[in-house]
Amino acid sequence: MRPYAKLYITRKGEMAARSGHPWVYGEEVIRVDGTYATGDIVDVYSQKGRYLGTGFANDISKIRVRIVSDNANDRFDDAFWQRRVKYALQYRYTVMGPADFSCCRLIFGDADQMPGLTVDRYNDILVAQTLCYGMDQVKPVIFKALVDELAAMGVSVRGIYERNDVKVRELDGMTQYKGWYEADFLPQPGSPVTTINENGVLYDVDVENGQKTGFFLDQKYNRLAVAKIAAGRHVLDCFTHTGAFALNAAKGGAASVTAVDVSEEAVAMTNENIRRNGLEQIVTAKQANVFDLLTEMAEQKCRDYDFIILDPPAFTKSGHTVHNAIRGYKEINLKAMKLLPRGGYLATCSCSHFMRDDLFRRMLRDAAKDAGVHLRQIEGRQQSPDHPILWNVPETDYLKFYLFQVV
Repeated sequence: MRPYAKLYITRKGEMAARSGHPWVYGEEVIRVDGTYATGDIVDVYSQKGRYLGTGFANDISKIRVRIVSDNANDRFDDAFWQRRVKYALQYRYTVMGPADFSCCRLIFGDADQMPGLTVDRYNDILVAQTLCYGMDQVKPVIFKALVDELAAMGVSVRGIYERNDVKVRELDGMTQYKGWYEADFLPQPGSPVTTINENGVLYDVDVENGQKTGFFLDQKYNRLAVAKIAAGRHVLDCFTHTGAFALNAAKGGAASVTAVDVSEEAVAMTNENIRRNGLEQIVTAKQANVFDLLTEMAEQKCRDYDFIILDPPAFTKSGHTVHNAIRGYKEINLKAMKLLPRGGYLATCSCSHFMRDDLFRRMLRDAAKDAGVHLRQIEGRQQSPDHPILWNVPETDYLKFYLFQVV
């Protein structure tokens, strides 16, 4: 006799669960046998009584159950979560290799069957964000397993910093906060700033104040793709954040690089990273609104750059605003295409799951047509493999990256 409450769901919910999607929405639950509290483990069944999976329940959230296993023999004890952590670490060590394992995403939510949990490694600091109430309850086991498993791999963790300062936590009935996770298995962590080496470029990462968890790790190998063709080019890096694409282009031998961001703080961080890597003679950071800057350059018929990089923030975070986002993406891509000389290069991307690849490609075709140019594709890429894509969970597939020659 299983000790969990039973939630019976609609045919639509059953089809999603049987295809491997881990979310059961509130409107899909048609009957409940037994009682449970927010964050408890519950079983999910079809209307006809077929077992579909087991997961964390939450009546507060739109997602009523987040399934963590479809194996009826699983026991959700400490050993279960320790195995999940071990599998996640072994996967990263394999696909990233020893060198890139020092700064990468260790846990990527549903893609690692640990819903709502993100853990990034920045050298000796781990940064965690927990957006699922049930996972929040088991995080002491997860965090201890991370430290123990990494120690067995020869990695010493100085501290775990929690970046739970996001509003979406409230949708799951949790409060916002950030700070060091305190536990007897962790030392006194000290400064929230650490140094990482990505693709041969050094960065100071402030896990307390940086965006998201401190740094954008998912573009790691896309930056290498940019560096590969940057030699001798005059590069404009738009929405530079901490200057990562700009610095990779400089390392790749660019003749000059201008890194642009609207944020004064981002420009300050970029300048620090420029100095740290000794690239002051090649890279210049500039504070400006990218939309306004591209418009101004177009009006002036500027031809200073033969390689433009567009890495904007997500213009849409819901399906309802996709059409507005398409207009924003088209505007910057159209202007960039017009600014580039024939034979110039364009790197362009979208980090929004809702901006599907087919929509993004269609937007690029339309922009190229309006600009009167043709696009010769060099590469089409996605997020780095430490952010794995589960084909049965479309939400894990979010980053589109294209590299073109404009002809």
